Amino acid sequence: MSKSHHTDRGFKNNYAASVNKSLPEVLRWQWNRMRRHLPPDPQLPTPTQVPELEFLHVNARAGASMMPTVTWIGHATSLIQADGLNVLTDPIFSARASPLQWLGPRRAQPPGVTLHALPRIDVVVVSHNHYDHLDRGSIQALARQPGGEPLFLVPLGLRRWMTRAGIRRAVELDWWERHDHAGVEFHLTPAQHWSARSLTDRNKTLWGAWSVLGVDCHWFFSGDTGYSADFSDTRQRFAAQQAAGHGGGFDVALIAVGACEPRWFMQGQHVDPAEAVRIHVDLGAKHSVGVHWGTFALADEPLDHPLHVIATARAQHGVAADAFTLMALGETRRVPRRLPSSCCGSIPR
Repeated sequence: MSKSHHTDRGFKNNYAASVNKSLPEVLRWQWNRMRRHLPPDPQLPTPTQVPELEFLHVNARAGASMMPTVTWIGHATSLIQADGLNVLTDPIFSARASPLQWLGPRRAQPPGVTLHALPRIDVVVVSHNHYDHLDRGSIQALARQPGGEPLFLVPLGLRRWMTRAGIRRAVELDWWERHDHAGVEFHLTPAQHWSARSLTDRNKTLWGAWSVLGVDCHWFFSGDTGYSADFSDTRQRFAAQQAAGHGGGFDVALIAVGACEPRWFMQGQHVDPAEAVRIHVDLGAKHSVGVHWGTFALADEPLDHPLHVIATARAQHGVAADAFTLMALGETRRVPRRLPSSCCGSIPR
């Protein structure tokens, strides 16, 4: 059966004909960046916190007693511990988000948890193939971790890249497909973006978000995305599993808030903080955390932009201050376990 997001040349979005920018548009953006010396320096440093390494390692070995947690490592990389699994999102630990480690966007802060300080990772989820989300060095280092390589879950078309990188345990999924691992459901769900690692492979591999459903925790990771109805669709898709009697909506959602300016160039592919809060509302998430900021200067806004505007973004959508927050690099948040017919409070700090 043909699928509407499949094309003869690769893949496309559900609600936007294309988010690709023409060469003149790219040159216009880059010229304006140089002329105006963008992005400006941040006024505030990206907040950091000493990681709770002992707790993370003890929690990693706790099996069914594992406390659900989220640890922000930097950019779109987070460690989620839930339902007995240690899961990494879009791991990048390299100094640059680039195919070359001497050229390209440089990391402004070190990872909140170093690669070698992590507990053993069971699963890695990848949202798409851009260099700031799919980093060869980080992927290969994780594959060499003591105890064996993790399971890598990737969008359709990326298994070939993983195999060429030496990865043996990779499963690729299409939108709405599911892979179960150790009793946890991993669903690749639609997002609005694009893919490319060179000038000749645009949209040849798929992109997406991840909806992960376990017994103790339901969590969501947006990857990169523009705003679309895909997130209302996701909420509807899991409505039966997330009914009030089954514990409600996503316990925590990790939603991109950075690399969003200028809007004329970025809007189709990257949400701004106000649109990120709107995604939180569309998903019906109990709590959300803004990610994809404060680490690499990829767009025209300063690295601290979300710190200045997130309160206004929440107010615009009537969202409580503790319902959509930002984290410090290295910070770990405990997430209340799902309980049928329960209403969870704010994530303990």
